[in-house]
Amino acid sequence: MVTIRSASVFILVLLAVSTLALVANGEDKTIKVKKVKGKKVCTQGWECVWWSEYCCNETISDYFQVYQFEQLFAKRNTPVAHAVGFWDYQSFITAAALYEPLGFGTTGGKLMGQKEMAAFLGHVASKTSCGYGVATGGPLAWGLCYNREMSPSQSYCDETWKFKYPCSPGAEYYGRGALPIYWNFNYGAAGEALKADLLNHPEYIEQNASLAFQAAIWRWMTPIKKAQPSAHDIFVGNWKPTKNDTLSKRGPTFGTTMNVLYGEYTCGQGDIEPMNNIVSHYLYFLDLLGIGREDAGPNEELSCAEQKAFNPSTAPTSSSS
Repeated sequence: MVTIRSASVFILVLLAVSTLALVANGEDKTIKVKKVKGKKVCTQGWECVWWSEYCCNETISDYFQVYQFEQLFAKRNTPVAHAVGFWDYQSFITAAALYEPLGFGTTGGKLMGQKEMAAFLGHVASKTSCGYGVATGGPLAWGLCYNREMSPSQSYCDETWKFKYPCSPGAEYYGRGALPIYWNFNYGAAGEALKADLLNHPEYIEQNASLAFQAAIWRWMTPIKKAQPSAHDIFVGNWKPTKNDTLSKRGPTFGTTMNVLYGEYTCGQGDIEPMNNIVSHYLYFLDLLGIGREDAGPNEELSCAEQKAFNPSTAPTSSSS
């Protein structure tokens, strides 16, 4: 016979298990669960703030710690770097938290989350590195050395977008951020998504590390062009290639993330150094995160050397970085 007291204890235990009160970065991160139209959805306090099925999984701070961020970007605050003191772990986690309910780092299990961190941050490191062949610590340790293009050759104002994303007087739209954004139309689109006036104030990205990471994650999570998948959907397997994709040697692989982000500037040109540099960063980060590069798959899945580019560009876009 169940007494009122024992029933109360049982209910309290169930509540304790279902809420899974956690503390992260000194803040309460309580997992709350409910069902919406028969589907389990969750929130996790400060880090996964919207009700989402993805928030029922481990969040990024559960498996990616500050010491790992420091290992991945070991040389970013070296005196010879160009963005000393700008980039930090908390800025990344704060930015990532906004996209975790959409599946960034929370799709699948812990292993998939770790691999996505290695993939995304591998792209970031390769695009912000000032490493070179004889650099201290090796060329792969110098990611996040920059937060902006140092000697832009132009203002990157495309007047064909003057009605939708007109260039602001005096503004320059050179590369900025963790996955550098170029051109007024890309700053305009990013600003709309991030609710920041980047079209009139592109400099905001080089002044705020969290915003810079947000812009990079937005680019990872959002299709660059119409009729294309996002790099995120490619990597986690949400995207299903068509027959034409298969004939173009594009599949749900790391190599195809390079294709969708950089197009013909990196892919379909054979075994070129810019492509190999991105792959090397990804493999290096897999090793540092304790996953091991053997989980990356065969070389043909890492490379985009023989892939036909998605919608080849006729004018420079953000994918030209």
